[in-house]
Amino acid sequence: MSDFLIDEELLAAIDMGSNSFHLAIARVDHGEVKKVVSMSEKVQLAAGLDENNNLTEAAQQRGLACLSRFVGRLSSVKPNRLRIVATNALRKAENGQEFIEKAAQILPKQIEIIAGREEARLIYLGVSHSMVNGGRRLVIDIGGGSTEFIIGEEFEPIHTESLQMGCVAYTKEFFADGTISAKNFNKAVVAASKELSAIASRYKAEGWDTVVGSSGTIKACGQIIINMGWSDEQESVTRAGIEKLKDKLLKYKHIADLDFDGLKDDRRAVLPAGFAILYAAFNVLDIDRLMYSDGALREGVMYDLLGRFKHEDIRDRSVQALLGRYGVDVKHAERVVTTAQILFDNVSEDLKLTNEDSDLLRRAAYLHEIGLAISHGGYHRHGAYVLEHSDIPGFSQIDQNHLSNLVAFHRRKIKSDAKAELLKIAPKSIVYLCLLLRLAVLLNHSRSDQMLPAIELHIMNEQQWQLTVSGDAKQWPLLVADLHDEQTQFKHWDIDLVIHSDQFID
Repeated sequence: MSDFLIDEELLAAIDMGSNSFHLAIARVDHGEVKKVVSMSEKVQLAAGLDENNNLTEAAQQRGLACLSRFVGRLSSVKPNRLRIVATNALRKAENGQEFIEKAAQILPKQIEIIAGREEARLIYLGVSHSMVNGGRRLVIDIGGGSTEFIIGEEFEPIHTESLQMGCVAYTKEFFADGTISAKNFNKAVVAASKELSAIASRYKAEGWDTVVGSSGTIKACGQIIINMGWSDEQESVTRAGIEKLKDKLLKYKHIADLDFDGLKDDRRAVLPAGFAILYAAFNVLDIDRLMYSDGALREGVMYDLLGRFKHEDIRDRSVQALLGRYGVDVKHAERVVTTAQILFDNVSEDLKLTNEDSDLLRRAAYLHEIGLAISHGGYHRHGAYVLEHSDIPGFSQIDQNHLSNLVAFHRRKIKSDAKAELLKIAPKSIVYLCLLLRLAVLLNHSRSDQMLPAIELHIMNEQQWQLTVSGDAKQWPLLVADLHDEQTQFKHWDIDLVIHSDQFID
């Protein structure tokens, strides 16, 4: 990845939401993201989840067809300037990996399934860059499968939550036959209110100055209220406007009958469910007034990507936060990071490793000992569990899985079948990074500032690596012994590790 983006270069994001897929292409203009292309299609992936949470073939084909059309607009965007994120529907889908593998045949970049709180963080980033007013904001984004609530100031979120309620999911649950009644509307409101009760006290205690809504549901509801003359002078959604829309909505008997001015056909089907969630939010959080923002997840993804190019990567801040939270020996971690980088630089060209691989190895080297905060015994497994299951800002589920595997395999014995299992879920580069991290940790077993011998790693061929330890290796007998033992572990993963030193030569 380049160190920077110059003005006029393009960035792009694909947001694979549970209701709609969105494509945004933007140019960088004086550090700001200016959209030049915007596409949106109602794929309704969440509607294609069956009773076992498997995506139906029809839903998969809708998604793949949409992605194919999006790819046709991406010819001017370099793959490393594109991010593709998927949200609640693929988080829930039991056969999500099957869909991702099919999509990989179409897309120039891997899909990243992001956790709910990461989705919330990116939504806030997109909204905050579209707003001119300051102060503390409550941002609400009603999606197809989940709804995100974020409190933040300026560009920094303070609280992020993702609740399991969305306009597509609630349509299936409460309005499946299209009937609109006070009974099923109230059931939807009660269900949303129960979800909101988990965060209401904490959020209201934190407080906010303004409330901002994003997403198609809030846009549609806001536009209806404005068209009906029920908004205030700033065209904001008010509590009074919400009540009037409820009364009007309940006069209709079926979704097909909805004839609000400007309401699109594809939005009509999910409007009652989406509005029920918005209505519950107004009531439970005591909201008086809400304004709409065009900023959303895809804009947040592009600003986050821009930050990575400008060395403002949230992932590095998250790593530093984890180091502090788990009381990691930072000085030792930095020794391992330095050694890992030397080894990586030695072999990256021969193994076709990328800058992204370098970043991943560096972060894993920093975090390899976080499991010590839980227990010394098997701490690599504890650390791997923490990295896989925590909400870590900036990281997709794939990122976390890769980090988790590097930490899991950085010490102790590794079995032959573990490599085959790893390759089912990760590229071969992750295998190489695991071995590089093992060497970096081993070379720093002494946990000492004493100067290590000069080391150099060469790739002789795909099955043979050569590690040269320069200088008088007799000064480091334990190190050479450890390297000898490590040869056995490398062999389990089909690598012949050749050690050259004054004391030990294969």
